[in-house]
Amino acid sequence: MQDYKAPVRDAMFVTHELFDFQSHYAKLGFDDVSEDLVSAIFSEAAKFAENSLAPINASGDKEGCKFDDGVVTTPSGFKEAYKQYVEGGWPGLAHPEEFGGQALPYSLGTTLAEWFSGANHSWAMYPGLSQGCIKTLKAHGSDEQKQRFLPKLIEGSWTGTMCLTEAHCGSDLGMLKCRAEPAEDGSYRLTGTKIFISAGEHDMSDNIVHIVIARTPDAPEGTKGISLFVVPKFNVSEDGEIEDRNAVSCGSIEHKMGIKASATCVINFDGAKGYLIGEENRGLACMFTFMNMARIGTGLEGLAASEAAFQGALRYAKDRLQFRSLTGRKKPDAPADPIIVHPDVRRMLLTQKAFAEGNRAMACYCMKLVDETLYGSDDTAKQLAEAKLALLTPIVKAFLTETAQETTSYGMQVYGGHGYISEWGMEQLARDTRICTMYEGTTGIQAIDLLARKIMGSKGELLNVFAQEVRQYCDSLRANTKFSVWTNALTSHLDEWLQITQDIGKSAATNPDELGAASVDYLMYSGYVTVGYFWLKMAVVAQQKLDEGSTETDYYQAKLHTAQFYFDRLLTRTRSLVSAMQSGSDNLMSMSEAMFQVE
Repeated sequence: MQDYKAPVRDAMFVTHELFDFQSHYAKLGFDDVSEDLVSAIFSEAAKFAENSLAPINASGDKEGCKFDDGVVTTPSGFKEAYKQYVEGGWPGLAHPEEFGGQALPYSLGTTLAEWFSGANHSWAMYPGLSQGCIKTLKAHGSDEQKQRFLPKLIEGSWTGTMCLTEAHCGSDLGMLKCRAEPAEDGSYRLTGTKIFISAGEHDMSDNIVHIVIARTPDAPEGTKGISLFVVPKFNVSEDGEIEDRNAVSCGSIEHKMGIKASATCVINFDGAKGYLIGEENRGLACMFTFMNMARIGTGLEGLAASEAAFQGALRYAKDRLQFRSLTGRKKPDAPADPIIVHPDVRRMLLTQKAFAEGNRAMACYCMKLVDETLYGSDDTAKQLAEAKLALLTPIVKAFLTETAQETTSYGMQVYGGHGYISEWGMEQLARDTRICTMYEGTTGIQAIDLLARKIMGSKGELLNVFAQEVRQYCDSLRANTKFSVWTNALTSHLDEWLQITQDIGKSAATNPDELGAASVDYLMYSGYVTVGYFWLKMAVVAQQKLDEGSTETDYYQAKLHTAQFYFDRLLTRTRSLVSAMQSGSDNLMSMSEAMFQVE
């Protein structure tokens, strides 16, 4: 979208008015990260997103990436925008000073990732993958590996990837075949082919550092035999300088529905030199550092699309003249009224707004939790943050991307036939965002992770920890009758959430298929309730600001109205989800495979 505007005001509302990030940063030792500094960073990031990334979004989609005998060329303007990104110091914003970073909080840098993705999803994929690569090396790399790779990655002159899946295994990583043979010099030689590697090859950086999972010769079968390696495109000397070309090549790039300006590569390792990260056969545990950050990042891509779709639909709805209002002419001097006067258009716009702003609050809450786990000194607080993150990460990934499918579809629908053509950018948003429910684990995989691994695996403890926070907040509002309807609705849902969890657990004790049958509906139910919690909190803050005499009356009144819409029309969707969960697994599993056929 060429006219994308970074949601700076709403980001400041969520981070500083809702969650008091200034006190949060001070508690974690970031005393210099004042509200003024954050505001200045937000302003510059907004300019970059709006002026450098958004103008090359549509052209990048049209031009796509070019592949020629292993060489990938990105669309016009992409390389130049990346150069601006590096010169602006954005790659190292939240990384240690000892490796050339600016040592600012994770949450600050991650907030900006939404804007870059909203302005240009394809372009944002390139530096986005680097962030995960950096975090993995920081968390699990040896001192030598950190010194060798991190300075250039944090500087941005090198970029990174993660190389997980292979053609035959999809998300079942225990089936991978990529081999890693020990070499005499202590390194390894990797041989195998990885697919769906975002930013696996391109012309925007001097080197590409791949984080790769593979098996050593004596590794056990399944996920217990996975090791993790760092494998550069160009070999790197001990002092971090580029040497000769490594045996890493791009076999092809995918032809995709969307994000066409992001190179999705087949990467071949033909005895490529790599270095073991951590211990042998412990690679998947290390990789979860990358994968968990990537899941939150993918959720942010869904959020970014919801925001962009809302912006485009709102502009069009205010300008487009069609029919007259059912309650009488609103613009008597015009041939018709703007379509924003029609109830169904309002329904779509408010759904977009409610998801964009509610999902942003949930995402920023999770960023705050990540800060606590990374920088906190209180072990009890860190453990509590880790527990809440474990519960919420699959919800953020799946709920934010599933609701983005709805919001981008409404973006097209508000435009009518114009939404289906490329001129307005709505159909590109829908195409680009479709992948978000699939990569980094499909919605079904996130759902089974939430219900089976996190909820049942902790015997409900992870859910109880978060539910207790929500209940305590609702209890604190008992004296405020202005919010009693919403508070009662939320506490009723909490009770139901816990009861449904128990019921599914009992059913699954005799039939494990009950977990899989309920999982996606359970995740979506969890998402609606969680976002309801944040809409209640936002409404309370908005009312406080109005009571204090704020001059931003329209902004805060809009928060209250959108909260009303959410509780009346979106939270009530949980009724059908409960019915589906209670129906059990028989309606899915009792039909024999032989009956699935095409006549």
